[in-house]
Amino acid sequence: MIKKDMSKRGHAIALFSGGLDSALAILLIQKQNIEVTALTFLTHFGCDISDKSSCGGNPYPMAEKFGFTVKLVHLGEKFIEIVKAPRYGYGKHMNPCIDCRILMLREAKKFMELTDADFVFTGEVLGQRPKSQMRNALNTIARESRLGDLLVRPLSAKLLPVTGPEKSGLLNRDLLLDLSGRTRKPQLKLAGEFGLEDYSTPGGGCLLTDPQYSVRLKDLMKSRPDFDYNDINLLRVGRHFRLDDNCRLIVGRNEKENRMIIEHARPDDLVLEAKATGSPIGLFISDNKEKNLKLAAAIIARYCDLKKEPLVEVTCIYKEDEVRIIPVSPAVPSEIAKYQIK
Repeated sequence: MIKKDMSKRGHAIALFSGGLDSALAILLIQKQNIEVTALTFLTHFGCDISDKSSCGGNPYPMAEKFGFTVKLVHLGEKFIEIVKAPRYGYGKHMNPCIDCRILMLREAKKFMELTDADFVFTGEVLGQRPKSQMRNALNTIARESRLGDLLVRPLSAKLLPVTGPEKSGLLNRDLLLDLSGRTRKPQLKLAGEFGLEDYSTPGGGCLLTDPQYSVRLKDLMKSRPDFDYNDINLLRVGRHFRLDDNCRLIVGRNEKENRMIIEHARPDDLVLEAKATGSPIGLFISDNKEKNLKLAAAIIARYCDLKKEPLVEVTCIYKEDEVRIIPVSPAVPSEIAKYQIK
């Protein structure tokens, strides 16, 4: 439970990514002697505290420096469901930005009510992002979040309707901003004035905006609509091949990816490797353990150090106690290209 600071004029809940805009919004609200509790949302799609991006980053150093509280909130299955079927559609790739923001704000509303806070605010800037920050989208998000006029956007407040906290006198509208568009020059200037130096870079954090990742996710959704966290984690790793409608092969590109593939292998998956030579680990995911297995082994052989040899022995491990040796000729690049998911 949050312990209120009685010396403050009020208490507000922030959506905090660790990025510049959300950080500035917090500092603007704090400047009006409002206590801030910041919610940092986590997903399985690149937005976590180990990422240094616009939707992820370690929020604690900044919170400690500027004196606000951070709470981590994992969106879990709720977020998976909107990725599968977003009501307001996708952005350029597989990013359900409007549905994502609505979900976060609904969670923030629950937290606001739980802690008896006064309002919720974000670092959104009118017109900065084409999918989720145009005026119509902002209106939709405000309505569907069920926050009504308790949703404040401090960076663009003067360009938007007056909110409840402003009407009640809790917030001074004159101390809020009128930023709009994609330029970040005003934010960078303001960051200097506040002494804000270490913040996440804009863009590139959410994997759902990444073209290659989006192609892989579309392929997964088509072949395995009931995908789970394990499938999602594997999308971030290695080269991916679709051998048929029910068969995937994932091939590691380095030692780190090889370890990750082994960690995420299910008991029914086959692990492939050309032993006694530099070789990637391959994860063969299929209901039919015989169909396409030789093709998968040939692809593994193509990426091992013996790829110029006429014949390579690829080891296939099944449930750790069954080992098979598959002698194959390494696949040629033109053949591999037919199956690779790009």
